[in-house]
Amino acid sequence: SGYKAGINYKNTFRVEHGVLKVSYDEYEKFNGEFGHLFYKDKFSHYKLRVEYRFTDEQIADGPSWALLNNGIMLHCQSPGSMAKEQNFPVSVEVQLLGDNGSGNRPCGNPCTPGTNFIKNDSLITEHCPPLSNVTVTADDWHTMDVEVLGSKSIKHILNGEVVAYYEQPQLDENDADAQQFLTGENLLISEGYIAIQAETHPIEFRKIEL
Repeated sequence: SGYKAGINYKNTFRVEHGVLKVSYDEYEKFNGEFGHLFYKDKFSHYKLRVEYRFTDEQIADGPSWALLNNGIMLHCQSPGSMAKEQNFPVSVEVQLLGDNGSGNRPCGNPCTPGTNFIKNDSLITEHCPPLSNVTVTADDWHTMDVEVLGSKSIKHILNGEVVAYYEQPQLDENDADAQQFLTGENLLISEGYIAIQAETHPIEFRKIEL
């Protein structure tokens, strides 16, 4: 946020010793520079496996809600279509949370920047509805599998356990960032890009397998 697509601000995303890192060691403080690293192609029906762990300390001035927080962004808008000051792409997020010591910080919930979805035949408009009840350690390696079937359904599987399942991902017609993609009455999202976040807490990815 605040920079054109394609700029890796302060070398936030990097590969070191065989792992993909989100790092803040070149920052003095955080000033709203949320980042996303996109894969070059978009997809509709696929399985994704991500192995990750949180490391180090959150950068100073990072928001409290972003502590031990990252996400896998599905059905993303293209990076070039994001506004310069836009913090998050219109997408459906698989939220990755680590235990902050409370023992009650469920990992694998969906979050919905510019989107909604259907759960049990009801339209869910809450930004991060609590579908998961599984809390995991922050600094151990964990595996998140995601099964995406276009506009039909999305499933989140944390360390082999299904923690979230929902249907009909769709644009939120009341969201300003999503409105540019509205075409007629069909709000369903059937495809998009995949991205990971830089959301103020360092994290490592040792596998992102499609």
